[in-house]
Amino acid sequence: MHDLPAATPRARVRVPLRFHDGYSTEAELVTFHGLADGREHVAVVLGAPEPGATPLVRLHSECLTGDVLGSARCDCGPQLREAVERIAGRGGVLLYLRQEGRGIGLYNKLDAYALQDQGFDTYAANTALGLPEDARDYTAAAQMLRALGVGALDLLSNNPDKAQQLRDLGVEVRDRVPTGVFATDHNVRYLRAKVLRTRHTLPLAALSRSVSG
Repeated sequence: MHDLPAATPRARVRVPLRFHDGYSTEAELVTFHGLADGREHVAVVLGAPEPGATPLVRLHSECLTGDVLGSARCDCGPQLREAVERIAGRGGVLLYLRQEGRGIGLYNKLDAYALQDQGFDTYAANTALGLPEDARDYTAAAQMLRALGVGALDLLSNNPDKAQQLRDLGVEVRDRVPTGVFATDHNVRYLRAKVLRTRHTLPLAALSRSVSG
């Protein structure tokens, strides 16, 4: 198994969750000591897997614009809402990772948005700013999972890089479960770029059609 520095749970607290559409559930939020990057990542433990069942896990990177403000330029907010319900129904963990803008930070992400308004795709905009296309590292996520006793999981994600990084870090990813497709007129170019640039498992033909109306 990959030799990861040990992380340990710091605090656990029960929190009732309620979303704008009325869906509600209860979660246990877990914080940690010893995470490799020193950031304040949080595990959101939802539901309870059946005995012997594989937990469903999502690595969700923080997105202030999408998660909090409801921005239609990405699909992060709808993915977060979907993930909470799906994980709560089956049992598992959502890791809320403080990696805004694929790890480049909020200000740089908004700078990249300005370039996207000039015709750059999301990855080319990062490169034009002298930044990585995707700066995320999932070492802390693997530490959190190990601290929670999760050694094998099904990963709720369209992103093959997340699964591969976890496997490289010694986590057994048994299956990768796709999320829904949350296309709008505002984010369809963004979603197409994810398919073409980083092989996200989204239906490209569907994204090629207009989502108007």
